[in-house]
Amino acid sequence: MGMMFSLMLWAPSWGGMLNGLLTLRGAWDRVRSDPVLKFYAAAVTFYGMATFEGPLLAIKAVSSLAHYTDWIIGHVHTGALGWNGLMAAGLFYWMVPKLWGTELHSKRAADAHFWLATFGILFYAFAMWASGITQGMNWRALTEDGALKYPSFVETLIDIRPMYMARLLGGTMYFVGMLMMAWNLAMTIRKGKPVAATAKAAPLPRDDVSWAQVAFSRPVIVSVVGVVATIAFLVGDLVAKPLVFVALVGVIVATWGYVAMTKAGSGYHRLLEGKPLVFTVLTLLGVVVGGVVEIVPTVVSDKAVDKGSVLQTVYRPLELAGRDIYVSEGCYVCHSQMIRPMVMEKLRYGDPSMAGESMYDHPFQWGSKRTGPDLARVGGRMPNQWHYQHLMDHAPPRRDRTCPPMRTW
Repeated sequence: MGMMFSLMLWAPSWGGMLNGLLTLRGAWDRVRSDPVLKFYAAAVTFYGMATFEGPLLAIKAVSSLAHYTDWIIGHVHTGALGWNGLMAAGLFYWMVPKLWGTELHSKRAADAHFWLATFGILFYAFAMWASGITQGMNWRALTEDGALKYPSFVETLIDIRPMYMARLLGGTMYFVGMLMMAWNLAMTIRKGKPVAATAKAAPLPRDDVSWAQVAFSRPVIVSVVGVVATIAFLVGDLVAKPLVFVALVGVIVATWGYVAMTKAGSGYHRLLEGKPLVFTVLTLLGVVVGGVVEIVPTVVSDKAVDKGSVLQTVYRPLELAGRDIYVSEGCYVCHSQMIRPMVMEKLRYGDPSMAGESMYDHPFQWGSKRTGPDLARVGGRMPNQWHYQHLMDHAPPRRDRTCPPMRTW
């Protein structure tokens, strides 16, 4: 189900990527000479890569391997550095010369920046993909007798060290490219003068249609039906789900057919552009629906826990102080506190985590990465004296820090 809904989100993203690339049809020769187009073309390509990887990571088998590993770091930075970063760089190279009424100081430097950034991102992403797969495979590797093949967490860290060197190289290349851009833009500003100009915006179309006709138009009704059908599909039983799915597909096909038959510039989209209040209200409703779906489960999740068999007790003052230090020092960035119900996780960390164990944690400290081992059970396995001695032995120079350096694990 997660894969299906991820694909529903992925399809428009790839549509946007292909739209951006196909806009260059007949003008690809300009990409060779125009640094702005270079950055834009590469940015939308990285965007497509990131949005394809999202549904891939929604597959349960892939998620079980990739979650808590560096694969997720590579995925995120493909979008952050590749899409957002390159798009921002192209925007600066286009905007600054126009604002200061001059030509870009050095196109060769801009081209060098493009290649440094592109290969830097590739080094970074491939290193994190390889590191993540290595981590996932090492953690789940078992011997013939069913024991952990790599019981020590340090073994995994040693294996991924070369990937971190490649990550450092890629990040350095990307950063150097940004410094080159800053120098190039500063020199461009230096030789130009600010341009004082005015521009007139074309008035928005205001057709003689009331807000009620727009709010209750066919596209809006179809969208509402689609949302309701989606919710029914998620909460319905096994008998109703196939019927709801067929209805949802029918709604999507009907919407596509209606949009395809609507003449460009004369449909409801143009009407909404001319009625900003209605457009804002409908947009707000769309955002609220998405927000409610994400927020409500986290707010009411503790109500699903059986209060008669609560596993977590209220923190004592000293424990609460320790948790505050744990959060303030950012230990959750490298450690998780949630053991998944998998054989290899139970062997390595102990019994899988239960919902009741985190019902008093706001926010919870489940984490999203394991550069260090999971800490959900370490408090119960080791005596207090062990924890005290471990932290005193491995704490950095600042004695108020309680998260030991990675090399000591």
